[in-house]
Amino acid sequence: MTPDITGGGAWQALLDRSQAARSSQMRDLFKSDPQRFNRFSLAAAGLFLDYSKNRLDAGTLDLLLTLARERGVEERRNAMFGGGKINSTEKRAVLHTALRAPRTSPAAVDGQAVADEVHAVLDRIRLFTERVRSGEWLGHTGKPITDIVNIGIGGSDLGPKMASQALRTYHHPRLRCHFVSNVDAHDLDAALHQVDPATTLFVIASKTFTTQETMMNARSARAWFLQHGNQQQLARHFVAVSTNIRAVEEFGIDSANMFPFWDWVGGRYSVWSAIGLSVALMIGYEGFRQFLDGGFAMDQHFISAPLEKNMPALLALVGIWNRNFLHAASQSIAPYHQDLRYFPGYLQQLEMESNGKRVTLDGKTVTHATCPVVWGDVGTNGQHAYFQLLHQGTETIPVDFIAALRPAHGIDGHHRVLLANCFAQSEALMLGKTAAEVEAELSGQGLPPEQVAALVPHKTFPGNRPSNTILLDALTPASLGALVALYEHKTFVQGVIWGVNSFDQWGVELGKVLAKNIEAELNSDRGSQSHDSSTSGLIAMARDAARSLG
Repeated sequence: MTPDITGGGAWQALLDRSQAARSSQMRDLFKSDPQRFNRFSLAAAGLFLDYSKNRLDAGTLDLLLTLARERGVEERRNAMFGGGKINSTEKRAVLHTALRAPRTSPAAVDGQAVADEVHAVLDRIRLFTERVRSGEWLGHTGKPITDIVNIGIGGSDLGPKMASQALRTYHHPRLRCHFVSNVDAHDLDAALHQVDPATTLFVIASKTFTTQETMMNARSARAWFLQHGNQQQLARHFVAVSTNIRAVEEFGIDSANMFPFWDWVGGRYSVWSAIGLSVALMIGYEGFRQFLDGGFAMDQHFISAPLEKNMPALLALVGIWNRNFLHAASQSIAPYHQDLRYFPGYLQQLEMESNGKRVTLDGKTVTHATCPVVWGDVGTNGQHAYFQLLHQGTETIPVDFIAALRPAHGIDGHHRVLLANCFAQSEALMLGKTAAEVEAELSGQGLPPEQVAALVPHKTFPGNRPSNTILLDALTPASLGALVALYEHKTFVQGVIWGVNSFDQWGVELGKVLAKNIEAELNSDRGSQSHDSSTSGLIAMARDAARSLG
C-alpha cells in the first residue's frame, strides 16, 4: 500500500518552505548567488537544462530529492527497466525503453528476453523502408510511392506526426507524409485531395485493428482507393501496424506487410515501435535508428545518474514544486523551433493522459493536485498570442522554453533573432519590471507626472514567474529522441511521486461507450428517454439536420 504523500516529512517541510518562497524574488536569488546558473543546470544525452529561473534554492531542492526517495522513485524506475508489471490496473509491464535499446539488451518480460523480437521488427522496418525509399516498391500502375498517409489516433498519430514534422529537413525528397486521425471526415477528405491513388501508401496504425476512428478512416480510404484500383492491387498501397493478423488480412493487407508491437508498449510511448514506421519511411532507417539511440542515451542517463544530477528527475521535481507547493495549475511549452510545432500537442497526451488521475495506485482519492494542464505553441508566435497572460495575467504559469543552438536552414540573421527572443522572454518572466523602474523610464521620456502615474500600473510586470530552458545543439534525430525520452521519464517520476498509475487511461473510455449508444440513436427514428434533456435535445437537432440533407 502506498502511503499518503502528504504525511511524509519532506512534503510537510516543503509546505512550510513554500510560504517563504511565494514572497521571495528570483532576481534577488540571482543577485545573491553569481553561480546560480551553474548550480541549477546540467547536461545529459546531448541536451542542456537550465532550471535556475525557478523559485527554489539548494535547501528546497534537497527536500524535493528527499521526497523523491521517500516515494520510491529509484525503486520504481528499476522495476520499470526490469520488466516489472508496474501498470497494475492492466497487469502489464512498461518497457518502451526496450524498443530503443541495442540488440544486446537484457530487457525481459515474464522472464523472456525481448531484444530479439524487437530487433526482428526493426529489421523488417529497415528492409521495407529501403524498398519504398529506393523506388523498388511500386504502386499498382508501376510508379514509385510519393505520399505516405498515416491513419491512426492518439499515440498512433501524435507521436509519428510530431517526429516526422520535427525531422522535416531529413525527409526523402520524393516523399510527402500526411496524418489522418479525426473521425471527422474533413480530416481524411483534406488528405485525399492532396494525393494520387497510384502513388500513395497508407499506413494503418491500430494495435487491435478495431479502434473505431482509425478503422472508419481506413475503410473510407480503402473505398476511395477501390474507385481507382481493384482488391488485388490494394496490397500495394496499404500496410498495417497491428497485432491482429486475421483482421489485417480480412481488410486486404498482406500479413507480410504487417508490423507488430507488444502489449507492454503503451500508445503514447509507441513512436519508438513500428508505430514509427511513417517516420522511418520519411527520414530513412538510419535516421530512425539515430532517433532510437538518442532515446537510449537518455535512458542510460536516467537509470544511472544520481537524482541530484539526473535531468528527468530534476525536471520532474521542479514541476512538483511549482504544481503542488506554488499551486501552478498549468504548464506552457514554448519550443523556439518551427519544426517542433506539434511537440506541445504530443506532450499534452504524454503528460495529461498519463498523470491526469484522481485516484492512487490503491484506488483511493488523491489528497493533492496531480497533472497540470499542458499547452503551448511555438515561439515567436506565442509571444503575439498568449504571452500577455504569462507576463501580466492573474495566474502564474511555468514555461518550458526549448531551442536549438544551430538552425537547420541557411537563411541569414533569423536564428539570432529567434534565440534572442527565447532568452529574453525567460529573463522578462523572471525579472519583471517594478513600478519604480517604470516610473523612472517614463519620466526619462519627458512624460508629465499625471500621465506617468496613469501608465505605471499598466506597464508594471510582477516578474518572478518560473521557467526552464532546454537547449539542443541542433534538432537532429538523436537530439529529438533524447528530448522525447526526457519528458517520458519526467512524466514517470511525477506519477511515482503522486502515487498514480501513469500507464493506464480509463478516462478515455466512458465517452466512447456512450458515443456508440448515441450513434445508434442517430441512425434511428426512435427516440430515447435514457438521456438528460440537453443530450436528447442535441440528438434531435442532429436528426433534423440529417433529414434536411435527404
